[in-house]
Amino acid sequence: MFSGIVEEIGKIERVDRIENGIQFSISGKNIFEDLKLGDSVAVDGVCLTVTSINNNLFNVDAVGETLLKTTLRNYNAGNFVNLERAIKYNERIGGHLVQGHVNYTGKIRGIIPKGENYLLEISYPYQLKKYFIDEGSIAVNGVSLTIARLYEEYLVISVIPYTWEHTTLKFKKPGDLVNIEVDLIAKYVEKLINSKEDSNFTTDKLKKMGY
Repeated sequence: MFSGIVEEIGKIERVDRIENGIQFSISGKNIFEDLKLGDSVAVDGVCLTVTSINNNLFNVDAVGETLLKTTLRNYNAGNFVNLERAIKYNERIGGHLVQGHVNYTGKIRGIIPKGENYLLEISYPYQLKKYFIDEGSIAVNGVSLTIARLYEEYLVISVIPYTWEHTTLKFKKPGDLVNIEVDLIAKYVEKLINSKEDSNFTTDKLKKMGY
């Protein structure tokens, strides 16, 4: 589990084809503190397992469904990526709970400077709209963000200067794809509403449960 607070920007140093997938060799600095084999690291919002560590590089493998659902299939050596280690249970969560399980990719349709902030317009697949609300949480390339405005085919996110400068969002341009993970709570609420075990589940019951 992750918080959506990017620890640092890493760099893909090498990309190798492996059986059924791709192996990435990634460099960084802060990420290596206490990093061990088998640890989970979010790479642009995708939860991957560390398979080897060598000096200032660590390797992760992406296969099958992960490559189909995410932007990782398009990455090359030289690309920069957001990195975050899995949170510890005694740590404060600064963003929101992020699993590292990307739902779909979205496309940046516009980047608009507004004062010191940046407005990102991101097109999303229609299947995801039911999970979005104004001022709700969303993870974009592993960055915990808040939806400022929601439209039929795209949403708008306001990015503050610190987040812009310390994530790969600053490298993006219109037309680029990004990884989208919807809010975990929204998925659980959907599960509850659709549960066959309680066909009389209503919004009133959700309110009583604190949602």
